[in-house]
Amino acid sequence: MAALLYIHGFLSSPFSFKARQTGEWLITTYPGIDFYCPQLPPYPAQTQAILESLVERLLPQPVYLMGSSLGGFWATWLAEKYNLRAVLINPAVSPQNFMPGYLEVDLKSYHTDDSYRLSAGHIDEIIAVDVPPTRTANYWLLVQTGDETLDYRLAVQKYAGCKQTVEEGGDHAFQGFERYLPSCIDFFQRTDC
Repeated sequence: MAALLYIHGFLSSPFSFKARQTGEWLITTYPGIDFYCPQLPPYPAQTQAILESLVERLLPQPVYLMGSSLGGFWATWLAEKYNLRAVLINPAVSPQNFMPGYLEVDLKSYHTDDSYRLSAGHIDEIIAVDVPPTRTANYWLLVQTGDETLDYRLAVQKYAGCKQTVEEGGDHAFQGFERYLPSCIDFFQRTDC
């Protein structure tokens, strides 16, 4: 058995379109791969604890990481800590740089009734887990240049030396992501590196 851990983005949830799409596709195409997509709060230390606990429970079976937006940031941290493969979809780079705009304001989840409030201490928590991708063979970066939320060039720069797919156009949701699902599983399962 193996497990695929899908890590959703900031204020998103397991109800996000790509998360549901991935989980449903796995059930019908790769029933031997268990799908996990935990609900994660925007609080970095809490998210860190949830993800660590889940990965450590799933190991030593193969664990594949897939992260979208801020989930890509968390997938990078897990990939480095546990030497895991990760597919990053329009990932956030240095999220501490845009966090000040979200401090001390009411934040609401996109898919649930949950609400949150970030404080300055949360920036220190995210900085503490901002790691460079040193295990370059473990990453596949998927970005679209039309991402209206994040500058795709920052991801291309951060993940230089990693497998990269840069598509013209698209948006932050990464249009047509489902096209890559079979190749993602091939990437996770390859043994040539």
